[in-house]
Amino acid sequence: MTWSTGLLGFAAGLLISVVTAPVGISGAVFLLPVQVSVLGVPSPAVTPTNLLYNVVAGPGALLRHHRTGGLKGPLTRLLVAGTVPGVVLGAVIRVFAVPGPRVFRLLIAALLLPLGLWLLLRTLRPAPARTARPPSPRATTALALTVGVAGGVYGIGGGSLLGPVLVGRGAPVAAVAPAALAATFVTSLVGAVTYALLSLATTGSVAPDWLLGLSCGAGGLIGGHLGARLQPHLPERALRLLLGGLATAVGALYAVQFVG
Repeated sequence: MTWSTGLLGFAAGLLISVVTAPVGISGAVFLLPVQVSVLGVPSPAVTPTNLLYNVVAGPGALLRHHRTGGLKGPLTRLLVAGTVPGVVLGAVIRVFAVPGPRVFRLLIAALLLPLGLWLLLRTLRPAPARTARPPSPRATTALALTVGVAGGVYGIGGGSLLGPVLVGRGAPVAAVAPAALAATFVTSLVGAVTYALLSLATTGSVAPDWLLGLSCGAGGLIGGHLGARLQPHLPERALRLLLGGLATAVGALYAVQFVG
């Protein structure tokens, strides 16, 4: 890795995480195409490299949320309980089954693009007031399990999927963001260890690009802390618009990649 590549990775991790951390997204879902298209990370290594980014970047925002009490409550435990076994299963699928990325891009686009647009529309033009009903604990854990599998296969943190769904079902962004970031960190740590163990049982290289992952993660560490500090100063409406905009952008990005 050259110095210019390392600095570019640091800057990408910093800028992405500042924008995404306030709504509970680690930024890995945006960093993934940057690593492949700009930084030149080969396909077998991009998943564990993205997980490494999450592990290094995660404590920046989590430390801030811990100090403010944002990690307390049942939602964090429910998300972690689902994503941890999911990421182990996803890593096994990635190493031994190697599913193609086109199907994943189509699924992400089909889920996030309409969900993001719906969040934006509901925020700009609210429906008549009614009692919000977030998902049940069982449904929340099942959702987290599914997201964990996707995270293990493709190296995304999961906040980009968990956040829009939970907020769309009525949960406040201020409660979802810390829980989603905590689940992303724990899931990525378990996933990285799983890939390290699986590398002992397979002939193919599944090791991350350590220097690049650490460079991106260092930027994400600083950016995530700044983003978490910014969150309390943003009203719920602004956070919902940001989350809806990010979900729409991710869905559109993966739709373009699928078509291309």
